[in-house]
Amino acid sequence: MVIKSVKLNNFRSHESFVLECDPHTTKIVGENGCGKTSLLEAIYEAMQGKSFRAVDREIVRRGDEFYRVELQYEDGRKTIVMFDGEKKEFLVEDKKTRRLPKKAKYPIVLFEPDDLNLVGSSPTSRRNYFDRMFGQLSEKYNVALLKYNKALKQRNELLKREVVDAGDVFSWDVLLTKYGSELRNERAEYIGWISEKITEVYRSIAENTDEVAVEYVTEVESESGFLARLERDFERDRLLGHTSFGVHRDNYEFVFNGVRADGSASRGEVRSMVIALKFIEAEMIVECLGRPPVVLLDDVFSELDETRQRCLVKNFQSNQIFLTSVGEGRL
Repeated sequence: MVIKSVKLNNFRSHESFVLECDPHTTKIVGENGCGKTSLLEAIYEAMQGKSFRAVDREIVRRGDEFYRVELQYEDGRKTIVMFDGEKKEFLVEDKKTRRLPKKAKYPIVLFEPDDLNLVGSSPTSRRNYFDRMFGQLSEKYNVALLKYNKALKQRNELLKREVVDAGDVFSWDVLLTKYGSELRNERAEYIGWISEKITEVYRSIAENTDEVAVEYVTEVESESGFLARLERDFERDRLLGHTSFGVHRDNYEFVFNGVRADGSASRGEVRSMVIALKFIEAEMIVECLGRPPVVLLDDVFSELDETRQRCLVKNFQSNQIFLTSVGEGRL
């Protein structure tokens, strides 16, 4: 699905703006702070149903009460996002909905400068990164993650009460076990898929013989063990006021030539790993969903040398690309 144009009203710093899109590569050039990333954010929201960096109230242009995004495709279809200060609605094929319909969603590979720090980032940042990645590949994953987080929030609220016993949290333990086990299984499957590919893809970028892997680190071994551990740790969790065991504490480790990449791999080697991961993400989207993703590159060329820049362009040549870059003038 090729994007023809993007129209914004009161979106971030843009009072009114129209971006006419190239079917292959659209380069958005401007000084820092002029609203380049906001255009990528608008595209992401219209194709995924939510922003990748903020809640709706933060997106509305200062002094205004609403925002609107209109994405027009080359086949004539449109997706319109409207937020009136209280609620958000989507208009797709003349039908209004509170959520973007599944059939109107389109996969995206998003590349931000912070992604280049993924290898050395916190476990929470890596979990969030892979949750977003896996959520595009599987609606089942998204549902399980949503229900797991809801159950986790409810259990934690109960644990903060002055008086609570194991029976009060048992129903939430069961839900955490059910959805946590689903997440654990899908994460293990996807990471296995990535690890099978990443060395070969990395070598095509770095042009060497290094070995690279991504390891999924979890304490959850089985569904029955998950429930037993929650029950066993109840008293400890009650004293702490939160749930100390579960897939919300999972981690992902990048391994370089048999040791942790964080601290052993150079800056250039780390960047090649992250680029390789992006290429694999695009491949997985095509294999799982049967569609080439739209690629959003947010000011990453300034962080990459010429060799890696060329590699990005070459590997994404079959995708529609939106690229932001610092330059003279304003949008």
